[in-house]
Amino acid sequence: MNISSTSNGSSHSTNGSSHHHGNGSHGTHGGATQGNGGASTTHAKGINDAVSMAKRERIRLDRLDGDRNRVEEQTSLVVWYDTAGIATPDEYEGMIERVVNLSYTGIVLYPGNVAAVAPAIPPRMLKVYHAEKMDDLSRLGALAQAGKDLVIASHDVSVLDQAAQRGHATCYRAYVDDGSSLHESIREGSRHAYLMVRFRDPTNIPLELVIATLQATRTVLIKEISTATDVDDAIVTLGVMEVGADGVMFSPRSHDALGEFMSRLGRLDRSAVKIEVATIIRSVPIGMGYRSCIDTTTLFSPTEGMLVGSTSQGGILCCPEVFFLPYMELRPFRVNAGAVHSYVYNYGNRTDYMSELRAGSQIMLVDQNGATRRGSVGRMKTEVRPLRLIESEFQNGERINVIMQDDWHVRIFSDDAKPLNITELRAGHKVLGHVAAPGRHVGIKVDEHIIET
Repeated sequence: MNISSTSNGSSHSTNGSSHHHGNGSHGTHGGATQGNGGASTTHAKGINDAVSMAKRERIRLDRLDGDRNRVEEQTSLVVWYDTAGIATPDEYEGMIERVVNLSYTGIVLYPGNVAAVAPAIPPRMLKVYHAEKMDDLSRLGALAQAGKDLVIASHDVSVLDQAAQRGHATCYRAYVDDGSSLHESIREGSRHAYLMVRFRDPTNIPLELVIATLQATRTVLIKEISTATDVDDAIVTLGVMEVGADGVMFSPRSHDALGEFMSRLGRLDRSAVKIEVATIIRSVPIGMGYRSCIDTTTLFSPTEGMLVGSTSQGGILCCPEVFFLPYMELRPFRVNAGAVHSYVYNYGNRTDYMSELRAGSQIMLVDQNGATRRGSVGRMKTEVRPLRLIESEFQNGERINVIMQDDWHVRIFSDDAKPLNITELRAGHKVLGHVAAPGRHVGIKVDEHIIET
């Protein structure tokens, strides 16, 4: 890893106190970084010490080696809640009692509140104990028996080294305000199971650099949201560079902010879908009809596509226009998706009719392994074209079909994720698709007996 940068001014302080390794002081029970709703604050040091973004040199980073594929692993989110400044579960109108019953996966505790708050934390949640100094490790209390469900967090590396010697997983908490502290957060954070970073500046560029550098490592990256009401920052963080950070620590102190966050988090589904091999049993031209191309606002990779089918039993993984065509330029934002009656499979076990999609509609991109990511429609391109019916059968006997433009340049994925020209499909060819339970009402799966042919 190689970084060069300059920073305008000397080392910065947070909340009026010095920090370790570029780290701003984090809120502890009894030491207050979180006032007025739990927000961390950073005090400016005057106009002469203000950061001039234009004068900063570009930061250069080399990606760290590792075997992790974050795209394939993005099936769940890490969402932590910080209890700094909260003495009991009843404070803030029972905020903790509500948090532990929502989608949060971890909770950060402190020496001053661990005895009162820890009993309210259910076994499913990860307990993260912030140790400001070495003596804090002796105040774990009942958490000392939590084993793999306990993480020790600190911005003091000596504390983390001691915790690791005791067999605990560790989380390095970093504060980034310049190139030097960015370098240090990555160098030190890569040694630990978790890296939690708080950034001084509102830009997400430093976060992008951390994501890019750590993406192949096993370190779980969490961004600490500084402002307890900034739901936008928390949600955007999870989508930076499409893969996003592994998680966020967002700690609202108002029920309105918490409710908004939970609502929007629920729409950030990263779940995978099951991709199976189907066998082509019939491929025949059926005459003219309307078909639509879905032009997205993203760029597909050669292993991604969209699931499209004529029935609610499932769909075929259709290729984007990312593969060589002898007479056309590539359009890597497009899937020539199928006839206007088709279902396009989406998040939340929902479907959209092809004819319903519009500019701005949210869509689901799926790769050969079933990993998904979100996209949006830029435009729909609907025209009269010759159509072809493609029928396939899965191993369980389920038959599905898709109707697509009858042209050589339209393709679906083979069982080894290679493009198959649909005009050359023959009975016995193997393709990729998805089997779903039949039955839809306004695009939502319902439990009912239904036959579609």
